Amino acid sequence: MAKKAAVKEVTLETVLWNCRVALRGIGSTEKNRDAVIGLVFLKFAGDKFEKRRGELVEQYGEIPEFLEKASFYNAVNVFYLKETARWTYIVKHAGDNDIAVIIDQAMADIEDSNPPLKGALSKNLFATLGASKNAIKSLIDEVNNIDEKRFHEEDLIGRVYEYFLQIYAAAGTKEDGEFYTPASAVKLIAEVIEPYGGVVYDPCCGSGGMFVQSLKFVDRHNGNRQNISVIGQESNPDTWRLCKMNLAIRGISHNLGEKNASTFTDDLHRDKKVDYIMANPPFNLKGWRGEDELREDSRFQGWSAMPPVANANYAWILHMISKLDVNRGIAGFLLANGALNADGAEYELRKELLEKDRVEAIIVLPRDMFYTTDISVTMWVINMNKKAQTINGRQLRDRTQEVLFMDLRTWNENIEEIVIDKGKRKKKTVLTDEQIVEVKKVYNNWQSVDTSSYKNVPEFCKSATLNDIQAKDYSLAPSKYIEFIDHDLDIDYEKEMERIQKEMREIMKAEKESQSMMEEAFRGIGYGIE
Repeated sequence: MAKKAAVKEVTLETVLWNCRVALRGIGSTEKNRDAVIGLVFLKFAGDKFEKRRGELVEQYGEIPEFLEKASFYNAVNVFYLKETARWTYIVKHAGDNDIAVIIDQAMADIEDSNPPLKGALSKNLFATLGASKNAIKSLIDEVNNIDEKRFHEEDLIGRVYEYFLQIYAAAGTKEDGEFYTPASAVKLIAEVIEPYGGVVYDPCCGSGGMFVQSLKFVDRHNGNRQNISVIGQESNPDTWRLCKMNLAIRGISHNLGEKNASTFTDDLHRDKKVDYIMANPPFNLKGWRGEDELREDSRFQGWSAMPPVANANYAWILHMISKLDVNRGIAGFLLANGALNADGAEYELRKELLEKDRVEAIIVLPRDMFYTTDISVTMWVINMNKKAQTINGRQLRDRTQEVLFMDLRTWNENIEEIVIDKGKRKKKTVLTDEQIVEVKKVYNNWQSVDTSSYKNVPEFCKSATLNDIQAKDYSLAPSKYIEFIDHDLDIDYEKEMERIQKEMREIMKAEKESQSMMEEAFRGIGYGIE
């Protein structure tokens, strides 16, 4: 009797890949992304609804006034779903000719029943996608395979969302990919600024990665999520919707304003002061204001210069400083390296930032971390209070007029490869958890009252005073301060040449001996050697 072939377990990556394949060649990158993530949202919302419904049946029995009351679901961060908006209904009708209309109606109904989702879900997406009913059915079948019972991931929702956001960022253009910041870079920011409790703000929140990592930080360190609230805004309407979906499906309460809007021209949180800021503003954004626009805006008052129209890097910095609590606010954000040495108005602003003692740390990241650019970027830490105090149980020394510089550009050995399409791959540098812990340790040791715990390390880190920085004309490039070791100076050239010459003589001798042996062998079998 023939043996039955073993059934190979399908991995989560295979299922997620198949989701993308189901829509290959049909629509634009953006529409396909929104279609896949939209269905993933419906699947997870449906799973959470059914689980909660089961709990209510167990508690109250089959009593409609309890099972169909939205407040019984919303109280535990679960969305109430009408029957036609439930995932089980969508799966049941996956082969229907009007499945596109059914899905679009389900999304509209979910918004109607759950006010926090207002504007988050795409309207008439599937009706205009251009996909056949068979293609949509294939996609539904694949998404239906993403199940907690099958894939025992600690954060399955987050794992799936991050996969699609990362993949579509990698596959798209610079504009397509702006909404995604590498998870390891976001995790580094969270670990350094330690958002244990208070308000976390992101002025350009993209798909919400900064908010997710701030909550993950609290979870990793056994904190209380109830102590954190998140606010932000995003100018791109599609990305704003992605962010609302990403946060909502994870049960993260948030305030992203009533609409998408430009942070500079339409500040949705104008009078708000926050404890933490985590951000990755668009690099070197041009045309962020008109020539005379915003000159009277309070965010830019009290500074010696106005950030130039041609580059918003310092406009982001001043905006974030205007939001921070003046006694305890701290910000961690990413900027292109050009901000470290920029001249003109940016030079004047950088000088003033340092004289006002707002800059605490500058950390240059490895190259090739981002999917839309291969440049190295810098993490800035802005601290409104660098005086001695106790923070999160740590005794901090007075660091006024000091800045910590770190250079991580040699940390480029950990490579992550992503298959973005058949035959197309992208490789990106990823910071490991161990490396993130190392950066956090150096930063915390530098802050510590135990001054013996921190040491300057050549080619890695350096603590510089304001006097040191003034001597370098207010440059914030770590290479100006961190000691460089010329490894060529360690070479004894005379001994090295002797070693090389000796090796060459031995090689030539071995070759001559090998040639002689070959000649002897050929003579032995009757071949003449000339």
